[in-house]
Amino acid sequence: MTLNVKTVQTKNYEGQKPGTSGLRKKVTVFQQEHYTENFIQATLDSVNAAGFTLVIGGDGRYYGKEVIQLIAKIGAANGVKKLIIGQNGIMSTPAASNMIRKRGANGGFILTASHNPGGPKSDFGIKYNIQNGGPAPEGVTNKIYEITTKMTRYLLADIPDIDLSTIGTTTYGDGAFTVEIVDSVEDYVILMKEIFDFDMIKNFFNNNKDFKVLFNGLNGVTGPYAKRIFLKELGLTEESVMNCVPLPDFGGRHPDPNLTYAKDLVDRVQNEKFDFGAASDGDGDRNMIISKDFFVNPSDSVAAIAANAGDAIPYFKKNGVTGLARSMPTSAALDRVAEKQNLLHFEVPTGWKFFGNLMDAGKCNICGEESFGTGSDHIREKDGIWAILAWLNIIAYRNQTEKVSIRDIMLKHYATYGRNFFSRYDYEEVSSESANKMVDRLRSIANDGSFIGKTFEGYEVQNIDDFEYKDPIDGSVSSHQGIRIQFKDGSRIVIRLSGTGSSGATIRMYVEKYTNDTSQFEADTQTTIKSLIKAALEISQLKEFTGREEPTVIT
Repeated sequence: MTLNVKTVQTKNYEGQKPGTSGLRKKVTVFQQEHYTENFIQATLDSVNAAGFTLVIGGDGRYYGKEVIQLIAKIGAANGVKKLIIGQNGIMSTPAASNMIRKRGANGGFILTASHNPGGPKSDFGIKYNIQNGGPAPEGVTNKIYEITTKMTRYLLADIPDIDLSTIGTTTYGDGAFTVEIVDSVEDYVILMKEIFDFDMIKNFFNNNKDFKVLFNGLNGVTGPYAKRIFLKELGLTEESVMNCVPLPDFGGRHPDPNLTYAKDLVDRVQNEKFDFGAASDGDGDRNMIISKDFFVNPSDSVAAIAANAGDAIPYFKKNGVTGLARSMPTSAALDRVAEKQNLLHFEVPTGWKFFGNLMDAGKCNICGEESFGTGSDHIREKDGIWAILAWLNIIAYRNQTEKVSIRDIMLKHYATYGRNFFSRYDYEEVSSESANKMVDRLRSIANDGSFIGKTFEGYEVQNIDDFEYKDPIDGSVSSHQGIRIQFKDGSRIVIRLSGTGSSGATIRMYVEKYTNDTSQFEADTQTTIKSLIKAALEISQLKEFTGREEPTVIT
């Protein structure tokens, strides 16, 4: 029996341009008639998906299961050969990347708005990943957008709704279309056990019963992964995890692992004196590392992992470390590790897809973003659980010869490489018009060079530019990636508009100040950078353009 396919007439919608991590809008926007169907059809058209095998996963947020059914029906109608779907529609972004690579799929859809809130009136997102397991490059996302502007129809196959709850394989249309429901956790756990020394970590826990661990899943996708890895594989108790049941609205919380939105973790770690606290976000690609007496800034976290990986982590002991990479706003702490260890290092625009080419070419093994994203070339996405395991592996390794804490490891790191004091100020849901006017003014100043030599709060401007990246592998150019203001003393300010919000604009302001003065290594970050923040506000005129007196979030 062949598939019955019908053509549905539609109209195009404005604004279906994928950002750094796919198309993100409010659920109510995706629920408009034909809106989601248009985007799925445009994506399949952009990659000529007939004959493809695609992986489908998501963070379990509201509206995800409905969209999986649409992808199945539209995919079948467009000649997609097979879908591999996580049970109940759940699969973390890192696990989906691994599944694409392990199963030799042509790509996949990941249904997530990552760290953004979920629920009927909150956010939803659709991201397409390519064959290497990484986010679609700009060539693909630009093509998707171009097709969305000319939509007249989409195709729909008349197949029943898929049972997402039962693991197994079902075929339709005399075998023309196959759906396989898989365990979302198993293959990812296998990969982690190939990378890290689980026996060493477990032995460390067994030999240090007083070492207290707490993981916060923020009611996102990583709950099942954390329970399997931390409880079953590493032998920790239920008291070591919290908020590990995935919920469509993340329990009403903002599933972003930072000091503001993971405050329940921060409070418990400090009040109950946990030696190791960690959190991951809604779709499992971000992480936060904290202890009873130390918060590890994400920029420092990737630098510390890179500095220790070659000795402590089996995957890197076996394969070596060739190069490191960071997003442009991320602090230069990682650069200092690369320079001291004589490794390649790269500065790329924000967006994990920019690391993919470097990894595929063998030029980058460990990379990170200041937005709590850390990862390596084991997959082509950032990976929250991977980063947490990397820290546990390093702690277990270092404690073989001396008793050290997170704080001890970081202070030794600073003694070797110096410290980059770093913070990010987010101004969320700002008027898009006001935000763009502010950035346009800064671009004009960057172009005319009028600020070079001027002094703000004691900082003399050495250079100001609008970051442009030429990919060293494929030669593609990405322009207007953020305003960089470099001062003569090595301090730096970056101002850019985020591509991950679903409404209005988010202005991100990054400040960085370096020191190799050992007496300053434990100084308070916000106190250290206070004058630099004043300079950033004076240069940007953020208050004047937006009316905002305070940021929404400080990290």
